[in-house]
Amino acid sequence: MPIRLLRRRDFLALGSALLAAGASARQATAAQAAAAPPTTPKSLPPAWQKATRIALWPHSPPGASDYAPQDLPKDWSPVFVRNVASPDLHVFRPEHSNGHALLVMPGGAYWFVSVANEGVDLARRMTALGYTVFVLTYRLPGEGWKKRSDVPLQDAQRAMRVIRANASAYGYHADKVSVLGFSAGGHLAATLATQHAEHCYDPQDSVDTQSARPMAACLVYPVVTMDARWTHAKSRELLLGDAPLAAEVVRRSAERHVDADTPPTFLVHALDDEAVPVENSLHLLDALREARRPVEAHFLQEGGHAFGIGRPGTPSAQWIALFSSWLGRIHS
Repeated sequence: MPIRLLRRRDFLALGSALLAAGASARQATAAQAAAAPPTTPKSLPPAWQKATRIALWPHSPPGASDYAPQDLPKDWSPVFVRNVASPDLHVFRPEHSNGHALLVMPGGAYWFVSVANEGVDLARRMTALGYTVFVLTYRLPGEGWKKRSDVPLQDAQRAMRVIRANASAYGYHADKVSVLGFSAGGHLAATLATQHAEHCYDPQDSVDTQSARPMAACLVYPVVTMDARWTHAKSRELLLGDAPLAAEVVRRSAERHVDADTPPTFLVHALDDEAVPVENSLHLLDALREARRPVEAHFLQEGGHAFGIGRPGTPSAQWIALFSSWLGRIHS
C-alpha cells in the first residue's frame, strides 16, 4: 500500500511541476505520454468488479458527441480509470445500515479516477461502520468535452440525485446522504457542496426533482481553489484549459461560493502536502467560518498527499474515525 500511494503522489507532483514550469498544453500532453505510468496494482480489485453498478444517466450524458477517448500507455494501471464515456456508481453495502449514505469521489488530478485506494479501500472501511457507499466514476474534463468545467459537476449533481432516489431500495435515509472527496475529487465534492444549486444540465427524468445538496461534505487533501498561486496546476489545466478567463477561475474556486446554504464540512490535510498546498483547506476553512457554517478541520504535521484511508501508525490513520464521529454529532 505505501509504495502505491507514494507513486501516485509523485506522479501527480510531476504533472504539477511540468505545468508550473510553463509547459504548453501540447508539451504537457507529450510529457504525460512519456512519463512512466504506475505499474501496481495491475488489475482492478475484485470488490470493484463485483460491485453493483448504477448508470448515472438514463441515456447518453450531456454533450456525449463531444467525447474523445485518449490513447493510453500499454502498461497503464487499470485502477487509474480514464476514458469515462458513461459515468456510473459502484455500490458497496454494509451488513447493517446506519441510515447514512456516502457519495465518494476519488482523486486523480481530473486526469484519472483512482478507484483503489480512494474508492474500494475507503468503501471497505466505511461499510464496516454501517455506511452505504457509492463510488463515482465521473467524466474527465480533458477528454474532449466542450463544456469541460461543467462536466464533473453535472455528474456529481446527478449522482447525488440518483442516490437519493434509491434510498428506499438500498436502506438508508434520503436526507442523510453526504459527499466525500479526495484531491481533485475533493475539488468536485467542494464544488457540489457550494454550487449544488447551479443549473448545469437540463432535467432528464423524475430523478432530477431530487435535491443535489449533500447533508455534509468531507474533503481529504482537497484541491479547492483554481487560483494559480495555490491550486494543483494539472487539475486546473485539465478542468479549465491552459488559458482560463479570470471569471472561470472564480467560478470554479469553491472557497468563493460558500454561503448560508453550504453544508457542514469536515477537512483533512497534511501540512507537508507537496502536491496540493494546505492553503486550499485553510482558505476554505476561513470562508466557512466567515459564513458561520459548521466546520471541523484536522491538519496533520506529516502525511504528504494521497494517503487515502491513512497510513498505519501515523495520524492520517485516525481521520475516518474522527469523520464518522463528527458526522454522527451533526445529525444526531
